[in-house]
Amino acid sequence: MSVTQQQVLDSLARIKSPRGVALTNANVLSAISASDGKVFFSINVEAAEARAWESIRAEAEAAVRTIPGVTTVMVALTAERKPGSAPPPPPQPSRGAPGVQPAHAHKPPQGGGSPMARQSEIPGVAAVIAVASGKGGVGKSTTALNLALGLRDLGLKVGLLDADIYGPSVPRLTGLRDKPELNDERKMIPLRRFGLAIMSIGFLVEEETAMIWRGPMVMSAVTQMLRDVEWGKLDVLVVDMPPGTGDAQLTLAQNVPLKGAVIVSTPQDLSLIDARRGLAMFKKVNVPVLGIVENMSYFQCPHCGTRSDIFGHGGARHEAEKLEVPFLGEIPLHMAIRATSDAGNPVVDSEPDGPHAAIYRAIAGQVRDQLKGVIAAA
Repeated sequence: MSVTQQQVLDSLARIKSPRGVALTNANVLSAISASDGKVFFSINVEAAEARAWESIRAEAEAAVRTIPGVTTVMVALTAERKPGSAPPPPPQPSRGAPGVQPAHAHKPPQGGGSPMARQSEIPGVAAVIAVASGKGGVGKSTTALNLALGLRDLGLKVGLLDADIYGPSVPRLTGLRDKPELNDERKMIPLRRFGLAIMSIGFLVEEETAMIWRGPMVMSAVTQMLRDVEWGKLDVLVVDMPPGTGDAQLTLAQNVPLKGAVIVSTPQDLSLIDARRGLAMFKKVNVPVLGIVENMSYFQCPHCGTRSDIFGHGGARHEAEKLEVPFLGEIPLHMAIRATSDAGNPVVDSEPDGPHAAIYRAIAGQVRDQLKGVIAAA
């Protein structure tokens, strides 16, 4: 059953803003995306009024979920202060409906509480780890998937979350094109392949769709894929992060107590500079760095076996030694890794006895050893 924008607007018209105005008349709604049962939109308000609007956001999401044919709803609360705007004025008596205060009268509690106080475990998941890079194009997603498969080969129950909202790669790397279904609690059921529980924003939107989302909507999407997915019982949930040190990384760190992060870099100086920033970001939010992986460490000719250090060699190892974090290993630039990834049959699964699978499993073994206490206690 097709869901239309008008159906969404009709359901939202019954919801009142903090000032008692119908949500559809409050001039706060973004454009509404409604396609194949998936509905996305944001509520855009001033930063000073955000707390008063959070319950409205939740109410709007619940209302849209009741529309026949809706399978997925993502509603973000975008709270920004306009450039040059003054702080909100002190609360004034309401001139609206009786008992309705202006939104800016709802002040957050005073005090310098840490954002990390919002952290809570994901039920059934013993350890959440992030695979990150300071810049794009270093093979982070390929590394994340093959690391997850390496952990699987070590006997662990593993999930993979593709948190790269703007450029999800996991659907292509796994060959999955299905849409996740909902269980009786209206949580998304992750897709399964290679013995992994897998979720990606790419399963919810078409591959060619441009994700033109502001930071708060990205944060809402990451939170929803963490909390509104029935992950089941997992030893490790591997999260493939977007490149950089932005909203998605901070949202993950603030939502769940990450047990560690793996930094992926190439040997060249430019990549290492960005990897250093990523490493510093995780340390700043008290996330242990499990180690650095040097991807595309060298090129090995598939015909003659000759090795060439196209991007230099050893830079990530030296960086790890300098920063006193573990160096997890070197992964070559090889056609077999590229070809199997593009075909949706990652090398650890398609060539389990090959040399590249052995490298990924060795990296996975080091990660597992650092998580042993956490996994054993679950």
